[in-house]
Amino acid sequence: MKTLKIATRKSPLALWQAEYVKSKLAYHHPDLTIELVKMTTKGDQILNSPLSKIGGKGLFIKELEIGMLAGEADIAVHSMKDVPYEIPEAFELGAILKRENPFDAFVSNYFDSIDDLPQNAKVGTCSMRRIVQLKAIRPDLEILDLRGNVNTRLQKLDDGEFDAIILACAGLIRLGFKDRIKQQISAEQSLPAVGQGAVGIEIRKNDTQVLTLIKPLIDAETTYRVNAERAMNARLEGGCSVPIAGYSTIDSKQITLSGLVGNVDSGVILKHQVFGNIDDAEVLGTQLADKLIAMGARDILK
Repeated sequence: MKTLKIATRKSPLALWQAEYVKSKLAYHHPDLTIELVKMTTKGDQILNSPLSKIGGKGLFIKELEIGMLAGEADIAVHSMKDVPYEIPEAFELGAILKRENPFDAFVSNYFDSIDDLPQNAKVGTCSMRRIVQLKAIRPDLEILDLRGNVNTRLQKLDDGEFDAIILACAGLIRLGFKDRIKQQISAEQSLPAVGQGAVGIEIRKNDTQVLTLIKPLIDAETTYRVNAERAMNARLEGGCSVPIAGYSTIDSKQITLSGLVGNVDSGVILKHQVFGNIDDAEVLGTQLADKLIAMGARDILK
């Protein structure tokens, strides 16, 4: 293969991720010509409704998959938190790269933390996961929908539409906005989304030539962690319409996985944690989901 084409969305963060993958591939394969194929997805076009109401985060990757099937691209680069637990039969995840900061970020021009916000402050986010956890900390807050790419969301904050907004630390760091992070929100306050902070490469199934090219980019530890989180999400059949969180850490050969299912209307939050050997990462994810279901998650998920 002399040329590799990367399908990517046109948003600044998506382009950063694609360029990042391109640079890694160029380092390992200096003779390979690498091109970006920039595409617009439905998730980028429909900005006036929460994702939970229009089809979920899968709206960010469908057009990229169509492009790969049509031969317009060889791989697609995604934020792993945007990749649904079910991948179409024609595709597979070929590589998961080293994870960036996985936590949520509190961003404000006037306040330093969630605790500093005045009563009934306006906070922007469209994530059901963040909403249910924010309400648990500060039930007085007025939480408003916030869609668009990172730059658009920051501009809305700067225009005075919100007192604060909640974004992912990873996206802010990657786009050079680390100084906008006033508070890195702990996992105890806001458990991250499944796969948050990790970049993944989707390929056509059994494309051994491409698999060989991207193999050097695989980060083993991140792969164990994200696979555990995604196994939990798959068992729960979780999408955008229900607040689900999953986050894992590894210490030596031991993986610890925390999971959460919430109900925005009632404020009920179910949370549990499991741990075991990294070789059992996906089994542990399934076990954690089963425990949450035993605690009543299925009723919430319905």
